[in-house]
Amino acid sequence: MADKKTFNFTIGRRKAAIARLRIYQDLKEALVIGEQTLKKGDVFVNDKRIENYFTGSLAKALYEEPFRITNTLGKYTFTVKISGGGQKSQMEAFVHALSRALSEIDDKNKQILRKKGFLTRDARVRERRKVGMGGKSRRKRQSPKR
Repeated sequence: MADKKTFNFTIGRRKAAIARLRIYQDLKEALVIGEQTLKKGDVFVNDKRIENYFTGSLAKALYEEPFRITNTLGKYTFTVKISGGGQKSQMEAFVHALSRALSEIDDKNKQILRKKGFLTRDARVRERRKVGMGGKSRRKRQSPKR
């Protein structure tokens, strides 16, 4: 049986957000997502174009940074499924997965991305609530004065 895998798969994580990314280096036949067909340079996040999922110029600057420093803007096609976390955590998980995918393609990219800190997983997560703390993680019970 012939191998039909035409993509590389990477995962990026941040807080509770998980981004599962597929990078298509060379599309043989047209890939269809919803009513839209993928072409070279497209990025789809949860079946939406990335501009519609992460709106605003600040978000665009953040997710285009790995492309910009490796000179790969518009060269590859990506589809991403992101779950959990908030908008910013999802963005950082996407950038982590994207950087991992670009580093797998070329070792030169890996050195550049490592130097900028994009391949390092940010392990900071929300502190769990402790028993006897009045519903918060660091709050102490008030002690009586006398």
